[in-house]
Amino acid sequence: MSDNSNTYLAVFLGSRTSSAWKAWEAMSEDERNTKGQQGMAAWHAWVEKHKDAIVAMGGPLGKTKRVDKGGVNDITNEMGAFTVVRAASHEDAARMFENHPHFSIFPGERVEIMPVLPIPGG
Repeated sequence: MSDNSNTYLAVFLGSRTSSAWKAWEAMSEDERNTKGQQGMAAWHAWVEKHKDAIVAMGGPLGKTKRVDKGGVNDITNEMGAFTVVRAASHEDAARMFENHPHFSIFPGERVEIMPVLPIPGG
C-alpha cells in the first residue's frame, strides 16, 4: 500500500457559463490561439518549477458519466483537470497554485487542493 502522507489532489475547476469563459469565447480564433500558446508555455514553466513535487501529472478530464442507483447518466460538472503533488503542508500545496495559468491566463476559475488521506483500516 502506498504512503499518502503529504500528498494532495489539485482539481482544476471552471464553468462554461462564467464570465471568464464567455470572454474567452468572445475572442477571435487567432486571439484564443495566441492566448492558448501563452497559457501552455506558462503551464509548462509551472510544471518545471514544481517538478520535484509532482507525484502524478494528471491531465485534462473528458466528459463525465455518473453512476448511482438509477444507473449511468451523462452529466456536466466544473472539473477540467487534475494533478497530484507532495508538499510539507496543505498550505504549502495550495501556495503552489497561486496565480496558476489555469485561471490567470485560461478561463478556469479556481484550483481546489485537498489532502489524500489514508484508507481507513489500511
